[in-house]
Amino acid sequence: MTNPIKTHREGGILQITLDRPKANAIDLETSKIMGDTFAAFRDDPELRVAIITGGGEKFFCPGWDLKAAADGDAVDGDYGVGGFGGLQELRGMTKPVIAAVNGICCGGGLELALSADIILAADHASFALPEIRSGTVADAASIKMPKRIPYHVAMEMLLTGRWLNVEEAHRWGFVNHIHPAADLMEKAWDLARLLESGPPLVYAAIKEIVRDAEDSKFQDTMNRITKRQLQSVDTLYASEDQLEGAKAFAEGRDPVWKGR
Repeated sequence: MTNPIKTHREGGILQITLDRPKANAIDLETSKIMGDTFAAFRDDPELRVAIITGGGEKFFCPGWDLKAAADGDAVDGDYGVGGFGGLQELRGMTKPVIAAVNGICCGGGLELALSADIILAADHASFALPEIRSGTVADAASIKMPKRIPYHVAMEMLLTGRWLNVEEAHRWGFVNHIHPAADLMEKAWDLARLLESGPPLVYAAIKEIVRDAEDSKFQDTMNRITKRQLQSVDTLYASEDQLEGAKAFAEGRDPVWKGR
C-alpha cells in the first residue's frame, strides 16, 4: 500500500502527517507505521519536537478504520509498538509533541490528539467520541477525558457521542489555541521552533514527573525527585545544560542547550 505517513524534517523538528484518504482512518498496518515513526523520533538525538497532523483540509483523524475492521482487521489486533496511533502507549517519550488538528477529530483520532502535549486546532475542527453508536468503547478516552475536562462533560461525550465544536473544546480546556485553518501549520511550526530552542533535558524531566505523578501522591513523587529516583531528573541535575542555564543567567545571555 502507499505509505500513509508522510514526514518532513527541519532541524530538530519532525512533522508527521497522517495522510490516508479519504478520512485518515487508522487500520492495523497504519498504526504500526505510526508507532515506528514516533519511536524513531523518540530515539533520534537530533530531533527535539514533533508535530502530528492530518492530510487534507477536512479530517484530522476519525480513529479506527471500520471498513478495515469489516474486512478482517481485529479490534484487539497488534497496533504496533506505541499502541493505537503509535503514540499513546509509547514508552519513554520525553520530547514535546504538538497536535495540529486540522478538521474532524473523533474516536481514536481524539485519543491520538490527547496523547500530544499541546493541541492546536483549526477554527473548523470538531470533536467527538462516537464509539457508543457503533457498539464499541473508547477505552483510552474513558481514562483520559474525565481527567482533562469536567467529569460530567466527559461522561456526556462518552455516553451520548455528542459533538463539540472547537470553541467548546477550547472552553473546556483540551484545546490550547484556535487558529484560522490557513494559519494552523504556520502556528504549529512557530510553537515547535520555540520548543526546539528550549532545554531538552528539562522537557524530559517535566514529562517524566508528570507521568509519575499521575499514579502517585504528591509527596511520593517529590520524594522520588529528591532521592534522584526519576532517571530524567537525575540526568538533568548532573548535566552540562544545568550548569549552562545558571551561567547564562548570571552572564545575562541566552543559554546554548546541548542536551547533555
